[in-house]
Amino acid sequence: MGSWQTLYAPCGAVQAWVTHPEGTPRGAVVVAHEIFGLLPHYQNVCQRLSGAGFIAMAPAFFDLLEPGLVLPTNLVGANRGREVVNRIGLDCGVDTIEEAARVLAKTGHKVGVVGFSWGGTLALLANTRLGLPAVSYYATRNPPFLDEPAQAPLMFHFGELDAPIPPETVELHRQKQPQAQVFVYPGADHAFNRDPDPPYQPEAANLAWKRTLDFFAEHLS
Repeated sequence: MGSWQTLYAPCGAVQAWVTHPEGTPRGAVVVAHEIFGLLPHYQNVCQRLSGAGFIAMAPAFFDLLEPGLVLPTNLVGANRGREVVNRIGLDCGVDTIEEAARVLAKTGHKVGVVGFSWGGTLALLANTRLGLPAVSYYATRNPPFLDEPAQAPLMFHFGELDAPIPPETVELHRQKQPQAQVFVYPGADHAFNRDPDPPYQPEAANLAWKRTLDFFAEHLS
């Protein structure tokens, strides 16, 4: 189980879902959601992180614009979600992650970040601008920021069938961030981790998740 906590970020107050492991934590992780808002899926991501020994915190970034907003995972929701995240902006998203990381650091543990799609670009920027170890899943907005030097360990996950992220874009990640781990999953599309929606690809999701947990175990413990 988890609980809600209010974060007072520079761009405004947001609610964040927080979960704790049963034993001594191995570290703490900020979870950055995609353009549909803080879906129940991300509460489940937090629970899974805590099951692996990490404190997890998922800010509801949409609260900066419309408190409590969660959108359906369909075309209508996607169009509205793009509008919302464009109005919020990446800078406010990063500032919110910084506040979440500040709160988590008070527990005495190292902090990392994992983000998905729009949140995946927030994860990249949390690495380059805040120095947090970061895992970025299928983030279409990364390319303009790939020249920013990494300040901590970095991992990328991509689906082979993700049309907005073609092979040349994946290769650009390898070229611009040569120290990062870059993985491509055969047969996986965008949002392959988002159980139980149709893009969900269990084999890819499970392997990427194992690599993500191994990454945090190495760099936060």
